This record gives sequence, structure tokens and C-alpha cells, in this order.
Amino acid sequence: MAMDLRRLIRGTDCRLLQGEPLTGITSVCCDSRCAGPGALFVCLAGQHADGHTFATQAVAAGAAAVLCGHEIPLPAGCAVVQCPDPRRMMAVLSARLYDEPARAMTLVGVTGTKGKTTTAHLLAAILQADGRRVGLLGTNGASWPGHRHDLNHTTPESCDLQQLLRRMVDDDCDACVMEVSSLGMRADRVAGIEFDIGVFTNLSPDHIGPGEHADFAEYLAWKRALFAQCRVGVFNMDDPWVGKIRQGVPCRAVTYGLQQPADVRAGADLALTRTGGRLGAAFTVDGVRYTVGMPGVFSVYNALAALTAARLLGAGQDAIRRGLAGAVVRGRVEPVPVDAPFTVLIDYAHNEAAAESLLRTLRAYRPARLVVVFGCGGERSRLRRFGMGSVCARLADFCVITEDNSRSEPLETILADIRAGLRLGNPATPFAEIPDRRQAIYYALDHAGPGDIVAIIGKGHEATLERGGLTLPFPEREIIEEYMSR
Repeated sequence: MAMDLRRLIRGTDCRLLQGEPLTGITSVCCDSRCAGPGALFVCLAGQHADGHTFATQAVAAGAAAVLCGHEIPLPAGCAVVQCPDPRRMMAVLSARLYDEPARAMTLVGVTGTKGKTTTAHLLAAILQADGRRVGLLGTNGASWPGHRHDLNHTTPESCDLQQLLRRMVDDDCDACVMEVSSLGMRADRVAGIEFDIGVFTNLSPDHIGPGEHADFAEYLAWKRALFAQCRVGVFNMDDPWVGKIRQGVPCRAVTYGLQQPADVRAGADLALTRTGGRLGAAFTVDGVRYTVGMPGVFSVYNALAALTAARLLGAGQDAIRRGLAGAVVRGRVEPVPVDAPFTVLIDYAHNEAAAESLLRTLRAYRPARLVVVFGCGGERSRLRRFGMGSVCARLADFCVITEDNSRSEPLETILADIRAGLRLGNPATPFAEIPDRRQAIYYALDHAGPGDIVAIIGKGHEATLERGGLTLPFPEREIIEEYMSR
């Protein structure tokens, strides 16, 4: 798509400082490495770098115009536009350039601390079973029939998001389900988008610290902000923070739950299932029995959220049943088939709240032993390490502590913090410390016994490992399958 600069900025608070108003614009970007002929490069001030310092590089790469927040010296041949808030303006101009693709699809946004990815995938599976062509955006990347792309953020920058939505529309997608993070909301990545449905899963402290949210109140406020952009909100009535999330939001509310009165409520006959190595759950809504091939009560909550949204979108009952039963979410309590008398699964749980939720769920299946393999990321809050160590020591029968994206921080420092967390949680819980993650996984598999559940957590869908400044291939599922086949 192409549009001249004058038309692109018409009606906005942008001001042309220099250059030709009829300059043709064919793309928008905020990374100078992505700039090229026809690009509008947007200067964003970030935590570690200011995009204004990269404007000259973007122009050298062929960018046709630059959008800045303050005047910067650039070659006379380059068009320069200034506005008070480049980040928000990037969302407005990207949507305009790509012809408002969000308006051409049914759009569902899913937010919450835990369960966003699973809920989004369950809903997409239902809509696909209902005959729709569906796009997905979130932690596991961007995908639609015949396409899959990795993303740098759960919710992409607005310029990338609008381009992806345009590609989905051009490829005949009629619906898109996307995860909307609180940081994405704060960064105006979905600014100007109206969602047909917004889904709230749950809330607990997360993403609080330097470069993230200042405190829990701010975190909650940005979660709530999504519903100011939704026609209908789907809310988990059993979450203790749902009242705060719903407070003051203008959209119509539809509720779901297991305990509190709700518009969509599962019956008391919830049952846990274990078939071979796959853990699941079964539940009843309005007299209809549903199954979900993921374990525990929290999977039922995710299924209820997807079911409620699917009903609002007119999906048939048979499509809902087939979608819930057949969905597999990469890296989310994902079973790894092994020819052994124990269960192996991988999960993305990388903080205390997610690990506790997962391990409590797995304990409900009464394993002979619950074994957990985990590490913690480098250059991240040390509190996360103490929390992960503590909860794993309390809820697992055996821990294997290892690396997980140590980045440039010494691994021994991270492991020492985890050991301190283990002592806080339960100093009697036995553990093995194996710094190499591959060898740690092998050790856990070698020592698993009949009826055990081995949970390998922290990486989930990720296929790489960041160590010593390098990004190394690490497809965890393939590593497990290859080792077990030997």
C-alpha cells in the first residue's frame, strides 16, 4: 500500500518541518534496521535507547520520511514530521496507511496475568472448527493458515501489528484472536483499535519493576484499559480483582466462572482426566459435557473464557466441543509423547505465580513423584528467582535447577539465588544442580519412575537459549523426543 505524506498526516497534530508533502510512504517502522525506500521511520524514546539517535541511519538506509518528537538535524532531501507523541501517532498512521485492517475482521483481545496464550489458542481452535479463517497473535508468534512468524513482543509494536493484520485480511482471514499485554497497552500498540470482544482471565502481580510497571495499581490499570476499547467484555467472576477490572469500563459485560454466579458457569461435576501421558479435564455447561486436553482447574477457566467468547461470536456447540477437545498449545502444559510409564510436559511458567498454579494443578493428578526442571533468567529481578525456588521446593518432590536464558549474567549468581529460594520454601526438598539445561533434562528423564510427572518449565514455546551473549538453538520438545527415542 502507498499514500503520500500529506494525506497520511491530514487531520492529525503532525507538523511538516521539511521536505516534500507528496513524498510517497509505503511502510512504517520504528527500527532503523527495517527502514528502506518508502519507509516512514518513527523515533521512539525507549528505556535503553532513543530512536532519534538512529534517524540518520534510517535515512541512509533509504527511509523517505522521519517522524520525531523534537527537531533533529537531517539531510534536506528527507521529509521530517514532528508531533508531541510519536508512539501514539505511529499507531494512528500505521492503521491509516494499511487501510484500517482491524475493521475488516472480527477482533478479539485477551488479557490477564496467566492463561492469555491458552485462551487465545482455544478460541481460535473453536472458530476454525466453526469454519472460519483465523489469525493468532501473541507469545507464540503470529500465525494464520499457511503462515507463521516469530514476534519480539507478545503484542507487537503498532506498525508491525497493523501490517500483520493487513496481511491476514488480504489472505481472507475473517477473525483474529490476539493477546493484549499490559505493556502493549501502555506502549499504545493497540491504540485506536476497537475490539469486538475483550477477555479477562485473571490477575496477580507480574511485570512490576524497572522498565515495566511501577506497582500493582499501574499494572491493573493497564489491564483494565483494554475494555475501554471493546464492545463486549468477557470477565472471570471468580478472580478477586474482577471488580476493579470492570470498574468504570463502558463495554457490555458477560461473565463466566466455576464458583460465583455468572452468565456462563460450569457445573460441580468437573473431573480430571489422565489418558496415557496426556492430562486433561472434563466439565459441564448448561447440560453439555466438554473436555479440554490440558490439565487442571485453570485449564477449565481458560476453556470457559474461550467458550463464552465463542458463543458471543455465534459458534455452534459442536464446533466448541471439537475445538476445546482438539486444541494443543505449544509450550503451555504441552505433553511430550514418550514410550515410558511416566508423563513429561513442558510449560512456559517462568515466575512464581505461574509455577505455583502449574504445580498445584499437577499435584491434583496424584503423581508418584512430581519432578520439576527449571531455572531463571539473567538480567531480571532477583525476587523472581527466590519466588521460583520457594514455590518449587514447596510443591515438587524433586527439583533439578539449571539455566534459563542467563544472558550475560553469571549463571552461578542465578543458581545461588534459586538455592536460597529452595531453602526458604522447604529445605528438606531434595534437588540436583546441573547448570547445562540439556544435561539437566536428560538427568530428570533418566531418573523418572512409573507414575511420575516430569515438568520442564520456563522455556515453553521458546526454541532458543540465551547464554553468554549468544542465542543458541534449543528446541526443548525435540531434545526430549530425540533423547527418549534412544
